[in-house]
Amino acid sequence: MAQKFLVILMMATFLMVDAKAQTTNGNFNQYFDITWGDGRGKILDNGELITLSLDKTSGSGFQSKNQYLFANIDMQIKLVPGNSAGTVTSFYMSSQGSNHDEIDFEFLGNLSGDPYILHTNVYVEGVGNREQQFYLWFDPTMDFHTYSILWNPETIIYFVDGTPIRQFKNLESYNIPFPNNQPMWIYSSLWDAENWATRGGLVKTDWTQAPFTASYRDFAAQVCNQSSSCSSESWMTEALDSSSIEKMKSVQQNYMIYNYCTDAKRFPQGFPPECKYT
Repeated sequence: MAQKFLVILMMATFLMVDAKAQTTNGNFNQYFDITWGDGRGKILDNGELITLSLDKTSGSGFQSKNQYLFANIDMQIKLVPGNSAGTVTSFYMSSQGSNHDEIDFEFLGNLSGDPYILHTNVYVEGVGNREQQFYLWFDPTMDFHTYSILWNPETIIYFVDGTPIRQFKNLESYNIPFPNNQPMWIYSSLWDAENWATRGGLVKTDWTQAPFTASYRDFAAQVCNQSSSCSSESWMTEALDSSSIEKMKSVQQNYMIYNYCTDAKRFPQGFPPECKYT
């Protein structure tokens, strides 16, 4: 995926973008609100940059102004540098309510020199427990990297710098639920999770290192809020081809450190049904 993908969100009876046909400079002021943190979250550089900060009192977060039913989104993020143990930086989509759907990226902080853990999860109708975790193959604190979610009626695919790392297919034909009828908001937050984030909570947050700061730029999106309105868009039927599947398998073989579909102790009565088809 291009490092400098540009975004337009067109407001009509539906929300949709075709980046090939029309582009405009994305601006965080136009598409997002800082929603909590008492000034710890900031939109800077005339809307080109967001920073979120965490100290012992509070973290911070932002949310999209609109919600979408299906989306193809990119966000460039530079994570908290140095000793970030106990912190979690999240970038995700979610509906609201107890039966919410959700598609998660969470970046679990670490001691200086240790690799970040990328935690992913999918919630459908309020039920998650579909975790996969990865070590990143680069230092995500040194520069911005692109984290992407493709969510269409057929699949959910997670990408890192354009490389697929995970997919969750629509298997409703096997009576396996899939998130396809609840519009989701886009969220991001930086918060304290020292009770579990780093080595299961063994390593606590060093508050002498605060404030902790993560940075965001170059948001890009293709979105809609009515599937019928977007049905002609190519991304709405996009899937992984054989080459992309091989790339994903390579990442999973070399960098995946946890997969719920192989955790027999957690599921002694048998793995969740979708695990048969991954």
